Amino acid sequence: MQAQENQQARKSDARDFVLSVEGLTVSFDGFKAVNDLSFYVEEEEIRVIIGPNGAGKTTVLDLICGKTRSTEGSIKFRGKEITKQKEHQIVHGGIGRKFQNPSIYEDLTVYENLEISFPRGRNVFGALFFKRDDEVDAAVRETAETIFLDDQLDSVAGLLSHGQKQWLEIGMLLIQKPELLMLDEPVAGMSVAERKKTAELLNRITKGRAVIVIEHDMQFVEDIAHRVTVMHQGKVLSEGSMERVKNDEKVIEVYLGH
Repeated sequence: MQAQENQQARKSDARDFVLSVEGLTVSFDGFKAVNDLSFYVEEEEIRVIIGPNGAGKTTVLDLICGKTRSTEGSIKFRGKEITKQKEHQIVHGGIGRKFQNPSIYEDLTVYENLEISFPRGRNVFGALFFKRDDEVDAAVRETAETIFLDDQLDSVAGLLSHGQKQWLEIGMLLIQKPELLMLDEPVAGMSVAERKKTAELLNRITKGRAVIVIEHDMQFVEDIAHRVTVMHQGKVLSEGSMERVKNDEKVIEVYLGH
């Protein structure tokens, strides 16, 4: 009863959250990949979504960013319904997403990758008249320092390590100043040292934004998560602090125990 009351209270304050997902469902040929899913992300929160393969984690990000259309339910970003918006509208509205594999311009330098990601060049008019000025240069250098690449600005992106490429793509999103950043398995393939630095990076970029991360590396999750949502068969199996969910018998049975 108490849990229902808490959930109801969170619903009533949904407009106060960065992201409010309520009753979200998507069916593919009758199979519900996401089934009546609800969760809420607060200001400056790192929310990590974990769960076994096929739980629906990446599909949730697809739904939030507009890549996939929901069958039922609601997604509100800062109180505004976005389920009918197109992908570019959602991006321009303040949601950035990084996919599993880094998507950077490997023939360009780190500086150039960050420069062309600066918001002024994102439309045809902006691209035609885009010029490097002090504002752009300052934004590039500040972002490069944040992502540990300030000494690599003149390096060709294709020569970076795997971890550095991941940081560069995060930087290409950060320079657009998203209010919600979504990352799909950001430390996959990274060395232990790179994973630690990525945790440091995520913990330092939450000022003024929320972050949603899908991840399998449990040590990394412990290092970054403010709150964890465990998914199973398209639904929320458990939710709370990492300490709480890793001691939840249901979670141990379907996920951590394997």
